[in-house]
Amino acid sequence: MSGASQNTAGNTAADTAADTAADTAAIVAACNLAARLFDARAWDRIGEVMLPEVEAYGCHGLESVVRDSLRAHLGGCGPSQHLLGNHEVFVDGDTATSITKARVYHQGLGARADRSFECFGDYHDTWQRTPDGWRMRTRTFAVSITLGDFSVLQPG
Repeated sequence: MSGASQNTAGNTAADTAADTAADTAAIVAACNLAARLFDARAWDRIGEVMLPEVEAYGCHGLESVVRDSLRAHLGGCGPSQHLLGNHEVFVDGDTATSITKARVYHQGLGARADRSFECFGDYHDTWQRTPDGWRMRTRTFAVSITLGDFSVLQPG
């Protein structure tokens, strides 16, 4: 037996640290995938990062989040870019919370193509471990700065 201390499950502190690091990396990857899916307007893939019963952007349920928030704001908008950084992840067994800095740029489309809207803030997410990986249970976006013309956000 090695000199490493073990918990009641037989895991060493190093095993626990490695598991936490892997969970943190998986949650950061899920945050990043969500941003890529939003920018690609890949609405059919949002379930890869959110639970069916997700509560996000003031909506309840995956279908409502996509229809009443994501599509309602990004669907008729031109290109967008969700830049994420300074990820803080706190894992507690099969649940986790994260706070992620975001800078989100939106370009107008059509008659609004000469306008843009940008917002800065923090995503506050809760996560649930599932057999398919980590999925978002809740999300709020605490906006701290806005610049430009909000009307570039259009349904589509």
